[in-house]
Formats: sequence, structure tokens, C-alpha cells
Amino acid sequence: MSELTLWLGALLTGIAVIRLLTVEEPLSRLIALNITGGGTLMILVGLAVRSEAPDPVPQALALTGIVITVAFTGVGLVLLRAVHEEELTDLDDAEETEDTEGAADTGEQESR
Repeated sequence: MSELTLWLGALLTGIAVIRLLTVEEPLSRLIALNITGGGTLMILVGLAVRSEAPDPVPQALALTGIVITVAFTGVGLVLLRAVHEEELTDLDDAEETEDTEGAADTGEQESR
């Protein structure tokens, strides 16, 4: 069972790293990074159960890694949302600027 966990963890980590390097969308990158972390934790658990008596230290590290991953995901999602809202604000400002410039140009042409 431990060899299966090791191989699946390695496969999951490899696929997620490839996805992380090839995709450009920030949310997809965050998800790929989470999957990479999950694969790494699977490898750590697989290494912990290789002996007769499972080693509790890697298992404790895996549990700590899960907690850190959840916190990292939350912070990452908040940052992505803030960036998205900033981009929307910039787009709205740019549209308002174009509208006022277009109205000023039309007014100058009509007065001539």
C-alpha cells in the first residue's frame, strides 16, 4: 500500500507541477499549487508507513501541512479577489475617461 501511495503522490505532484507551469490564469495556478502540496503530503505519508511501526513524525508533519495548505489557500483566494476587484476598478475608470473624452470631442466638433 505504501508503494501505491508513493507512486500516486509522485504522479499527482508531477501532473500538478506541469499544470502550474503551463497555465496563465491565477486561480488555476493556485489550484495546481494546492494539488502539488497534496501530492507531496501523500508522498510523506507513504514514506511514514513503509516500516512495521508507522513513524508518527511524518504523519504529524502531513497534518501540519494540511493546515498550512488550507491557510495558504484562504490567503491566496483573498489576494486573487483583491487583484480582480482592482482590475475591475481600473477598467471602470478607463471607460469613464473614454466616455468623458468622447463627449468633449463631440462637443467641440458641434460648436465649429
